[in-house]
Amino acid sequence: MWTFGPGDATLELHHVFGGIIVTAQRGINQLSGHRATGRRAVASSRAVGSQARRTVALRCLLVAGLAAGGLAAPPAAQAASPPAQAAAAPVSSLYPGGLYVDQTTDAVKATNRLVAEGRTAEAAEMRRISGQPTAIWIGDWFAEPLLGSVLRRHVAAAAAQKKTMVFATYAIPDRDCGGYSAGGLSPSAYLEWNRSVAKALAGTRAVVIVEPDGLAMLGSEKCAGVRATRPALMAQAVDILASAGLTVYLDAGTSGWREPTVMAGLLRSAGVDKARGFATNVSNYKRVDAERAYANAVSSLVGGKHFVIDVSRNGAGWRGDWCNPPGAALGQNPHVTYGTTKLDALLWVKHPGSSDGPCNGGPAAGTWFESYAFELVRNRR
Repeated sequence: MWTFGPGDATLELHHVFGGIIVTAQRGINQLSGHRATGRRAVASSRAVGSQARRTVALRCLLVAGLAAGGLAAPPAAQAASPPAQAAAAPVSSLYPGGLYVDQTTDAVKATNRLVAEGRTAEAAEMRRISGQPTAIWIGDWFAEPLLGSVLRRHVAAAAAQKKTMVFATYAIPDRDCGGYSAGGLSPSAYLEWNRSVAKALAGTRAVVIVEPDGLAMLGSEKCAGVRATRPALMAQAVDILASAGLTVYLDAGTSGWREPTVMAGLLRSAGVDKARGFATNVSNYKRVDAERAYANAVSSLVGGKHFVIDVSRNGAGWRGDWCNPPGAALGQNPHVTYGTTKLDALLWVKHPGSSDGPCNGGPAAGTWFESYAFELVRNRR
């Protein structure tokens, strides 16, 4: 069961006057049925200026806003981190505070249950998963108004932690091309759904990984029906999300699946030029060294774009199977690199313990597979 709290909304308006950048923020009393409170105005100087000039600038801004019918949100393209800025910004500015830990995951629920049952040793093992930040997967199972409620809840929780949220979108038409994770929206509904995501997350500087496997699997015959149309649709989604100031990474499969030249072409057709970069190894098991070599090769073909790597289950490397393989292990704990290379972060995009599908004893895809979660923990070296 989900429990949703009231969300907060802040609108920003930027104005340059006499060398002064003025940012006015105002809580909106009512937005999508949720109450938001608080009001503040902040002024900062790009060059040394007097208090009088700042006052004049602020008054001009407020008058302009009132004349237009009140302060309003800027267009998405003018959000806090526009696409060009996010694409070139230092990683430290894109992951403020580090990574957000979701307290509503299946692993958290399992930990709490184990504690309540007095199984303290097993609870300690499960905390090796539940205590780590993982991506929040959102897809067609979240339609409005539920989608907005879920996102607002995470926005509020991340704000309380002063951490950065990481999302994975998973609603592309003909998702998984009929595989274990089949589903998705129609093309028109998909774009509207992305607009809802962008609206709810605008200004949060959240990270969004767009459609795991969505591009890499287009070489499969079962995806022939969407091969010609999917990249352009994903490019529109990237534009929508990036224009809201979000840090966007297109999924780029994993090493050994598609050649770097092939993946680079797919990324270009899917709008990687407007994204921060791409993600590799999502829900897979490849070692970091192999993924980094692959990602660096792809990056060199798409203008030096940055990348993130999923290390949630790669502690024992590739086990010969992608679907709940025996012997797999947790990878290193997720963290932002804060380095000078193209690698921005090592993330847990896949939730350890979430089944890949009805294989190797697992339940349906996305269902909590607790015995496998314990196996991942116990196999970690």
